[in-house]
This record gives sequence, C-alpha cells and structure tokens, in this order.
Amino acid sequence: MKNIKDELQNIILGDGPIGSSSKLKQVQNFLRGNARPSEGIEKQEYFKGEEEKCLIDFATEHSLFYLNEIDELMFISEGAEQRVYKLDDFHVLKLNSSIFYEYWLDYFNNLLIHNFFFSSTNYDFLGFKIIDRRLYAVVKQQFIIANETTDLQSVRSFLEYNSFHNTRNNDYKSDDLGLIFEDLHDENVLTKDGILYFIDTVFYLSRRFED
Repeated sequence: MKNIKDELQNIILGDGPIGSSSKLKQVQNFLRGNARPSEGIEKQEYFKGEEEKCLIDFATEHSLFYLNEIDELMFISEGAEQRVYKLDDFHVLKLNSSIFYEYWLDYFNNLLIHNFFFSSTNYDFLGFKIIDRRLYAVVKQQFIIANETTDLQSVRSFLEYNSFHNTRNNDYKSDDLGLIFEDLHDENVLTKDGILYFIDTVFYLSRRFED
C-alpha cells in the first residue's frame, strides 16, 4: 500500500505531466496552486465561484476550451452532475459541472485518481465548454456495454481486497491510502463478461492522504 500511496501522492501533489494526462495535469496544477483551505458553506460557494472565474481565464489563455459542437442527437443520459453523449462506436463524451465537488480541484483530483486505478475506463480530458452560462469539463471515455447485472457484493469484495472498507450503502474509505470512494451503485460500476468496469467514480482525498 505504501508504494501505491507514494505513486498517488506524486500524481496529485507533484508538478509534472503524467503521460497522456498532461492537459489534465496542467489544469490540476493550476487549481492546486490556487487552492484554499476548507471554509464554511457560504465561503465555499464564494471561493468556488472565484475559482471558476480564474479557471475560465486560465483555459482561455492556454486554449483549453473544447471547440467542437455537442450533438444533442447523440445524447444518452444525464444526472445531477453530468450529461453523457455517444461520440462514436467506442467512446462517450461526458460533460461534468463538478456540482458534487466542493471545488473544481477536487473534481480534477478525482480524474487523476480514477486514471491511476482504472486504465480500462480512462478519462481523457478534452477541455472546457460553457453551455447556458455554466462551465463544464469535457472528457472522453471508453463506451462500455454491460451484458450482466452488477453484483454489489462482488464490488464490495473487490474493494475490500484492495484496502477499502464499506462505510455506508455504496460508499467506501481507505485509511491506508487516505482516499474516500463513494456512490458505487450498479449504474456507476458495470459488468461485462464477468469483469467490473468502474465508469463513474467519486474519489475524495481524506485528511490522511498527505501523511
């Protein structure tokens, strides 16, 4: 576990690009450099708004906007935080507003952690897009077509084997890694040919991450 945690700390707290994730890491580096400590709810909302303004300026300066049109005919589904579109026979586009995260930095940390653990459903960050005055991150991901119902007990066994313990419902935590891993219901973890595919992950750093 220590080697894994060392690698994660290097990815999240280090400054260098991570292979094909260099654009993703570029944004995460910027946000980390402007990070603020946790505050009360009203201050969090204010600082996230300020963070977003700085992020738009940064994206403009560094040409990080996704310029292609989003084809509404390719719309698949949506939740509170994202809209999903079919891109081609092998990939989907996901537009995420980061509403489930305290700050945009938390969302980009999640992408980096996901890519570390789940390369088969890697998030490829393509850029930002503003739709109806709301900022979205646009990511590309492999299109997984499930052919079995996901057994949540199998998900639990898999995570427990990898040092995550269940905290409640479909939420987990690893004290060894300093990570919180939430919302692992059967729409976020798909099963194809007996293999689990984690397609929508919600990772948070706990206070023990930097230990």
